[in-house]
Amino acid sequence: MTVPAPGPSAPGLRERKKQRTRDALIQVSLELFTTQGYERTTVDEIAEAVEVSQRTFFRYFSSKEEVAFAVPRMVEEEFVRALVRRPPEEGPFDAMRHAVLAAWDDVGDVIDRIVPVELYLKTFFMIESTPALLAAHLRRSSEMEETIARVVARREGLDVDADPRPRIAVAAFGGVMRVTGQMWGKGPDRTLEGIRALTERYLDHLGPALSLHWREPGTPRG
Repeated sequence: MTVPAPGPSAPGLRERKKQRTRDALIQVSLELFTTQGYERTTVDEIAEAVEVSQRTFFRYFSSKEEVAFAVPRMVEEEFVRALVRRPPEEGPFDAMRHAVLAAWDDVGDVIDRIVPVELYLKTFFMIESTPALLAAHLRRSSEMEETIARVVARREGLDVDADPRPRIAVAAFGGVMRVTGQMWGKGPDRTLEGIRALTERYLDHLGPALSLHWREPGTPRG
């Protein structure tokens, strides 16, 4: 009789306690950032609200900036995992499009494990309206685009440093995602379902916007 291999063991008590502490630090930090402002919130306030020491905070996060981006980082990692899983026969744009829509389908569960979705949405707007965080967000977006370009290059069997196409494709895709986020923030439907629908709509416009005329047939040039 074949004995089945043991499955992955559940996290021990110590690991579960550490995860609960980390999750509490994230949730309390985001609540304070979105209610009283990122700049006005101190690490001491966060630690006191969670009933841990400042030293404990720094065991989990190197700075306020790191904890502010903890949940967005999880969302980005979910997208990268979804992209890696896409079938190899899909072209780069199709793979990225399907991956981001799949990530939005699953991201509610990813976020809910840590914070309420409503708090995540408030965090998004807080980052956009905080100069120090917006600068960090743009830097992180550039770093993420490089990561995605390398994933795309591996899928296509290309050297990302010799062939510009992966970086060009990802730059175009990233531009659509940034416009989507901005328009979503200004629109009436500020829900995960709303940003998923807007993402799909805007990505569907990418090809025609780059390769076709925008004016109606017969319309004279201005």
